[in-house]
Amino acid sequence: MKPTFEHIGTPTSRVDGRAKVTGKAKYAAEYNMPGLAYASVVEAAIPRGRIVRFDASDALRVEGVLDVLSHTNRPHMADTTQAYKDEVAPEKGSPFRPLYDDKVMFSGQPIALVLAEDWETARFATTLVHVEYEKEPHVTDLQAQRSATFIIPKERKPRGNLDRAYAAAPVRHAAEYYIPIEHHNPMELYASTVTWDGDGKLTVYDKTQGVQNVQRYLCSIFGMPSDDVRVMSPFMGGGFGSGLRPQYQVVLAVLAARALRRSVRLVLTRQQMYSLCYRPATIESLKLGAAADGTLDAISHEAIAVTSQYEEFSRNDTAWADQLYKCSNTRYTHKLARVDLCTPSDMRAPGAATGVYALECAVDELAIALKIDPVDLRLRCYSEREQNEDVPYTSKALRDCYHRGAEAFGWSRRNPQPRSMRDGSELVGWGMATGVWEALQMPIAVRIALTANGHAEVACATSDIGTGTYTVMALVAAEMLGLPLDNITVKLGDSTLPQSPVEGGSWIATSVSAAIGTTSDAIRGELLRLAKTMPNSLFMDANVDSVSLKNGRLVNNGNESGGVSIADLMRHTKVDRIEQETSANPREDKEHARNTHSAIFAEVKIDEQIGVIRVTRIVNAVAGGRIISPKTAHSQIMGGVVWGIGMALHEETLVDHNFGRIMNANIAEYHVPVNADVQDIKVIFVDEPDDIINPLGTKGLGEIGIVGVAAAIANAVYHATGKRIRDLPITLDKLQR
Repeated sequence: MKPTFEHIGTPTSRVDGRAKVTGKAKYAAEYNMPGLAYASVVEAAIPRGRIVRFDASDALRVEGVLDVLSHTNRPHMADTTQAYKDEVAPEKGSPFRPLYDDKVMFSGQPIALVLAEDWETARFATTLVHVEYEKEPHVTDLQAQRSATFIIPKERKPRGNLDRAYAAAPVRHAAEYYIPIEHHNPMELYASTVTWDGDGKLTVYDKTQGVQNVQRYLCSIFGMPSDDVRVMSPFMGGGFGSGLRPQYQVVLAVLAARALRRSVRLVLTRQQMYSLCYRPATIESLKLGAAADGTLDAISHEAIAVTSQYEEFSRNDTAWADQLYKCSNTRYTHKLARVDLCTPSDMRAPGAATGVYALECAVDELAIALKIDPVDLRLRCYSEREQNEDVPYTSKALRDCYHRGAEAFGWSRRNPQPRSMRDGSELVGWGMATGVWEALQMPIAVRIALTANGHAEVACATSDIGTGTYTVMALVAAEMLGLPLDNITVKLGDSTLPQSPVEGGSWIATSVSAAIGTTSDAIRGELLRLAKTMPNSLFMDANVDSVSLKNGRLVNNGNESGGVSIADLMRHTKVDRIEQETSANPREDKEHARNTHSAIFAEVKIDEQIGVIRVTRIVNAVAGGRIISPKTAHSQIMGGVVWGIGMALHEETLVDHNFGRIMNANIAEYHVPVNADVQDIKVIFVDEPDDIINPLGTKGLGEIGIVGVAAAIANAVYHATGKRIRDLPITLDKLQR
């Protein structure tokens, strides 16, 4: 029997929505205080070398300029690699240290900071800082570095004999797929406002996906006690992984505040945000071998991705087939190529967005070679167990995703012959792909304060990066505490609140919900203890598992109309406030695989004369466990689909390899989908009961929405035109070649 909920699973508008549309919600660059100074960054004009002369005298003569900081005169910073590590730092290497020394490691690197009484003066004065360099040879081209790659060890060991199985396979497919550098481009610019309180203590309003990560990072760099630094980020205008690591502007803002001994604000320009982080350019090489009936005999997947010269950044591009398809002979390899750019970063579904794109295009090409319907081939190769560890899934409703997505899309009407479907002068293509992501949970803590008037404050240091964390926390707390939704207040984005990891990896909603559950249990236990002190108590023989909180009352299970109201109970026992804080630590489970899955179906229409591509329909059927907040969950999947459209058809960071500099560092020339590019998107949530993964049966949804979308579109483009474009984005010039 399915559990029934009053709040969980109801399509609720965002509880923070009014604050956002009225302007009450404040972002990092919107906190004002007396005596605020402004900072502006001077960027390196070369990709690699050293600063041999630095002259700020002209800038310092400008009225209103307070100081110009560089490696020559900055306040003290830590000098060890470990001091600059944060909880999301790449596996190996030395993190970037802004204004640390004379070394230039990438074009656009911050090399000086102008401080002034207003932003316009600071920005103007940056043009008067004169720098001379000693240039060194540089490389920014992934293709040029292919011969200099090195292998990153991964946990996935080869299975079977790949080379023999591939050579013996009756049907084989081998190809390379290319994904260019992509940049995040969230709406909110990266900014930090640092408040100096006179005795050296700092309050830092920062754009970040992890306030406690930033707080620890700043304390480590500047040698400050943890009580002297408070980091706040109650609202964030989009992160998508760009805010997982502390970005350099927060270090520079704190550096400036300590130098001036006053409050400072630093807001990066859109162009400067292109020197923060990005999805790495990747070459994905696939080999698939199959029997005539479609049975997979061999899967080889190799990724070559860029990383910086100073850190080794890598994510799981190559082992997703183990979560999707049966195959006895596999080999997965991940290589890195060092280039003179800043370190790449996590970007929505890191590794999966790129690796699954290549995998699902290759599977589509194999289906064509086998003359088997793409959905049918995936069902023939469907894995009931995770292949690498040979364990079952906590749940896997991917078959239902295929069936429901295909039905909603009308897949049965597809003519498999390329160029066979038309709408007037346009070619019509139908393609599909699979999506997969991890269903992760992380240790986290929640504090709940229940007051005698029947209101509860739920607090955690986690972030809401636009995904709906405020709403999810409010819904779960209202459910667990038996209170109206309007009686719940959520506090987050403050480093002084209970412990939280960074918000990423699609783990926060399910993790914080578990912690709300354990803390609500503690609140219920305390209410029961109080109830037993009342004369003629109805709860003398009750225990915490035999009572519930329903409709503002403590009740014995099965008798929701009886019991006692929380307000009366607290008044009678003269208790004004009950406060509990607990942690949720996911148990280690090596007996199951934990994943979300999806099936994406895409329709494209292509003008046969000029090759303009329109994505006219997408159906995305998602199996993501129990859905806590359908309305925000729907928005998450839609947003992921839109980004998948951008990945397939629009997004590409262009680097002039002669100068090692990004050429389209703006949102006029870095193309993203606009309203005219986004048409009919249908999101289907497949019912996926899961009583193993956690008590609520929830999984994260932030990443799964984008995974597989680019592949579905690429496969549809092939179906429409008969041309297979393997390097993204798919543009009209590539179709016309």
